Amino acid sequence: MVHEISHKRLTLDRVKQIIERGERLELSKESEEAVIRCREYLDRKMEDLDKPLYGITTGFGSLYNVTIPKEDLSALQHNLVMSHACGAGDKVRPEIVKLMLLLKVQSLSYGHSGVQLITLRRLMDMFNEDILPIVYQQGSLGASGDLAPLAHMSLPLIGLGEVLYKGCVRPAAEVWAEKGWEPIKLQSKEGLALLNGTQFMSAHAVWSILKSKRLSRWADLIGAMSLDAYDGRIEPFLPQTHRIRPHTGQILTGERFMSILSGSELISRPKEHVQDPYSFRCIPQVHGAVKDNIMYVNSVLENEINSATDNPNIFPEDDMVISAGNFHGEPIAIPMDALSIAMSELASISERRTYQLIHGLRGLPKYLVTEPGLNSGFMIPQYTAASIVSQNKGLCWPASCDSIPSSQGQEDHVSMGSNSATKLVRIVDNVETVLAIELFNAAQALEFRRPARSSELIERVFDAYRAVVPFLKTDTYMHPYMEKSVEFLRREEFIV
Repeated sequence: MVHEISHKRLTLDRVKQIIERGERLELSKESEEAVIRCREYLDRKMEDLDKPLYGITTGFGSLYNVTIPKEDLSALQHNLVMSHACGAGDKVRPEIVKLMLLLKVQSLSYGHSGVQLITLRRLMDMFNEDILPIVYQQGSLGASGDLAPLAHMSLPLIGLGEVLYKGCVRPAAEVWAEKGWEPIKLQSKEGLALLNGTQFMSAHAVWSILKSKRLSRWADLIGAMSLDAYDGRIEPFLPQTHRIRPHTGQILTGERFMSILSGSELISRPKEHVQDPYSFRCIPQVHGAVKDNIMYVNSVLENEINSATDNPNIFPEDDMVISAGNFHGEPIAIPMDALSIAMSELASISERRTYQLIHGLRGLPKYLVTEPGLNSGFMIPQYTAASIVSQNKGLCWPASCDSIPSSQGQEDHVSMGSNSATKLVRIVDNVETVLAIELFNAAQALEFRRPARSSELIERVFDAYRAVVPFLKTDTYMHPYMEKSVEFLRREEFIV
């Protein structure tokens, strides 16, 4: 399958399809003409230039006032990519690097960046052939572009750096020789076009929001299973309550729980208790707030991935080259920090439901085993969930609150959005684990309600889950079952 890079708006759902289906990239005629037109305009501009152009005929950052001779302009861009590849820390996971390539191609395709067509096509070749540059998590300040990470992403273009190809990390030059590809000789502005941009931040954010959407829907399904296993009440999900506090996410959550639990014997039977703890009763308000935040961040990211975010930007139709700040990560740094908080709350309320299930209330045995004491049962999975939730609280400190000046004060305010991005990935991974632990407990608790049945949907989820994780009668080695629970949450057939 093929995805055509064009000026048509790219949605996050379409990005998900491109990655999951393994689609190849092709450049539309519209985008090809825009890239060529911009490059030809810049070349003409260089022939009759009466003033310096930042990063094109000058140095970078605080060296903006150093004019570079024409014969050195290609070396200037080559040196920029080499000197800025100063990343540190863990390697970025390959699926996020692939997103970086896709988003960089999209950003450069609008014809405001001045790249050569061959440079753009080589990035597409790397995406299509699954030749993924080795990029490191640390090094970007989230302004001036994601300089260090994007430099590592761009090194292979000039025959340097390392790539992951067919499961092996190899020098890019070796792979290039096998493919018959020549290193690209960067022209004026191209190094800046590659390094100035938000694609490191954006790729992490896109990966996180796509996973957050899936986990938000799983949280509803698992929460509904827990509610039935806890012998909870349906009234907090009835539409009357949400009509008088009409937050979109709250309304959607109430409707979804009513749908998930439709036909359940457990939810409809008479209750002795008049209300449930907040972790059950306030699910519409908490899960709903998370949904609202996901929808907001989704809209921000779709604007971002459909933007040109390098500097300077070139406008051939206006005969203008404008040095500005589209590389600054603030527009997505703050939303990423907000999404971190929202997703952390999804895990927090999940852990509280797990705690309620093992507490020995409402006819459930302590720790969800028939012989507590001899068996510790599900005591410690809750400890693990609590530990992870606590870690998330620390990770939720907003990185976008910070700024450390760089480049001799020329770059005096930065977003630190790259730290927001990498923290967000860790938080979302943690949420997945906490929800998997709740599912592990909820399925165990539901067994103690037999022969009463839950809804058709919950019973289908339960049966599929039981095919990989059994009911535990006595103590056993639980870690493998927790891992299987995490893997189960990566299935999507139950969450549409």
